[in-house]
Amino acid sequence: MYELKTLLPQFDIKLPTCMYTLKNVSLAADSTAGSSSTSSCRQTSSIKSSGSESSRSNTNARNSATCALDLDTLGRQIQHLLKDDTAMVAARQEKVLKQLKELKAQLGQIRAGLGVCGKTYQHTTAFQNGGLKEVPLQDVVINGHPNFIPYALLALKNAWRDLYTIDVKTFTHSTVADIGPAAREFEANLAKVPVSPALPNINVTLIWKNCEHTEMISSPTMYVPIYGEVNLIRYLGRVGPAAYRYEGSPLCNEIDLVLDICYQLLRCNTHKTQVAMVRLLDKRLQEQKYFGGSQMSVADIGVYSSLIRMPAVTDKDLPPALLAWKKRAKLVVQI
Repeated sequence: MYELKTLLPQFDIKLPTCMYTLKNVSLAADSTAGSSSTSSCRQTSSIKSSGSESSRSNTNARNSATCALDLDTLGRQIQHLLKDDTAMVAARQEKVLKQLKELKAQLGQIRAGLGVCGKTYQHTTAFQNGGLKEVPLQDVVINGHPNFIPYALLALKNAWRDLYTIDVKTFTHSTVADIGPAAREFEANLAKVPVSPALPNINVTLIWKNCEHTEMISSPTMYVPIYGEVNLIRYLGRVGPAAYRYEGSPLCNEIDLVLDICYQLLRCNTHKTQVAMVRLLDKRLQEQKYFGGSQMSVADIGVYSSLIRMPAVTDKDLPPALLAWKKRAKLVVQI
């Protein structure tokens, strides 16, 4: 046959040292086979020199016996090598397991020294809320004008009495000389709602300030305000109890639409436009018990707070269904 050129260049391959090596069983077998073939060749040469039939038959018998002995020896050698390799692997495994146990003990000591909880990770209610990551809440600062009282804070505090705690502290800015009787009554009603240390809570600082819109600052490191009481309700609804987190609800878009109507209602300048927005709310309510279905939601909080801030809209302007809803909601928000 013709000779082929070498495709791969001749160079030394550096084997990795991070893994253990196994003994080459095939080399031992080849050497054993080589010795047996050598002995066979010697036996063959002796056969040729003798030239007798009897000696040839005796030689064949000896060759068969020798081959059988060689196969038995090879089998025993392979079993011995495999046994040694298995024992070596088992010893390495025991050593690794011992090191992992020592590492776990060291991590436990470090965790105990840092005061970290030793419980394993568990899914919280935030995991079910659209996959939102749950992080510690920062204190919230709200700037509000005494003429535009954010009644939603009081409504949420009463509605979440047994679920969540909103700890509200009020201050007066230098731009406001007197907050007025309505704001003082609002502060007194906030103080009447007890604060339970056993419930999850969020700290809210309400500052009476001469500002055009109600604004909320949720980040202490950068001033990024959230304008409007409706958006304040949306924010608290997302961080509040799971029963009021509506993003995973089938009525998510409906609740957002109701809150948008409340935003427009608060900016109506005439009584005619206010009544028109109230009729839109009545259409959204239809025959439901609440705007969120059979249970109270943040949409009901927004509508109730908006109606309180609209003294020109009286019960006579409310359709029968909306008036019945207002009586039911009043039992929850207690305003």
